[in-house]
Formats: sequence, C-alpha cells, structure tokens
Amino acid sequence: MAGPIRGVLFDKDGTLIDFQQSWGPVMGLVADELARGNGDLAEKLLHVGGHDPVSGRTAPGSLLAAGTAVEIAEAWAPLVGTEDITALAAAVDAGFRRHGPDYAVPVPLLRETLDILENRGLRLGVATSDCEGAARDGLERLGLITLFDFICGYDTGHGVKPGPGMVIGFCTTVGLDPTAVAVVGDNTHDLEMARAAGAGLRVGVLTGTGRRAELEPLADVILPGIAALPAVLEGWTGR
Repeated sequence: MAGPIRGVLFDKDGTLIDFQQSWGPVMGLVADELARGNGDLAEKLLHVGGHDPVSGRTAPGSLLAAGTAVEIAEAWAPLVGTEDITALAAAVDAGFRRHGPDYAVPVPLLRETLDILENRGLRLGVATSDCEGAARDGLERLGLITLFDFICGYDTGHGVKPGPGMVIGFCTTVGLDPTAVAVVGDNTHDLEMARAAGAGLRVGVLTGTGRRAELEPLADVILPGIAALPAVLEGWTGR
C-alpha cells in the first residue's frame, strides 16, 4: 500500500507549459525551416506529425504531442528527402530549442503551485520527450529551473516514455521509492510510464493534448491543471 507522496515528477509540455499556445507557433517555424520555404511541404510535415496548422491543435498521442525528435525525424525523413535520421533529429532538436523558450506559455498559477509544493518539502522533477537542453532552456527562461532536483529529456540516458526509466532515474536521484512519487502528465505516455514504474499516484491534467476519456483509465485522478495538485496531495494517503 502506497503512503504519502514525497516527490512529484512532471511532464513538461502540456503540464507545466500550455501545449497548444506554446507549441503551435514553434512547430510551424521548425517545419518551415526544414521545408526551406516550401509551404506545401511544411504543411505535410505538420500533418504527418499530428498538428493542424489551420486550427492550431495537435492530436493526442501524435508524434508532435508525445514523440521524441528521433521519432519525428523517422517520420519526416522521406518527406524531406534524407536517410540521415541522426542529422534530421539534431535539426529538429535545434529548432525546438531555438524557438521553444520564446513561445513558452506557463499554465495558470505555475510558479505559485511549484512554490507550495517546494515549501512542503516535496522533491520536484521534470521528465519530457523533448531534449534535456531544451527543457533546461525553457525552465531557465521561466525562472523555474532552481525548483527542480531532476530534469530529464529523451536524450538524458533514462530511456523514453512510456518506459519506466525516467521515473526510476528521478527516484534514484532524490532517494525515494516510486510508491512515494506522483507522476503528472497530459498524455497517455506519461501515465503509462507512471504505471510501468509503480508510481504511487498517477495524475492526468487537461492543459495539454490528452482528453479526459483517454486519460481516465490510466489515472488515479484527473485535474483541470496543476493548480489543483496541492489540495489533492494534501489528502492523499495511498490507494
């Protein structure tokens, strides 16, 4: 039986950062750069990735919602006419890292919520399918990086979602058992990662691409956003 939660591992985009507001412009810029001004090609790249440039929405579970740069590059390579996945993934990462911090829109009450959790003595971490460098750049720009004990990207060395490695890496770093950790995310990959690692609490949030119906089967609780998390944790004593 799990006990009180002593650490929180957050997904980044869609959880700490409002996904649609932040990433729509960034995806468009990166696609345009890779297409070298070919508007039709840029639109194809976005479509394959799961992003609709007309509505500005990204589909739940799509490559651009939950994939790594390598996974995105594998899908985009035939369209841009390259077989060098490594180089294309590096270009995707570079574009996301170049533009991401400028367009990052924090979810409501982000700093206030993190301050509450830190003041309670909880250990905080970030696990993202973005690269670690981009995650650090974005958190630095928002003035939040010092609040986190652990920042992990797909390239950090703990594996990728939905595998358990990022949760295990966080637990090892902060000295907690997975049962004492809450994992918070907007995507099924986040919650599947939490389940695979045996996390004590799986929290779905609706500030990203995931919909309630998709998240509920995997989550212990669904929240409109992380601002509601402190109240949930205050009363959580385990399943």
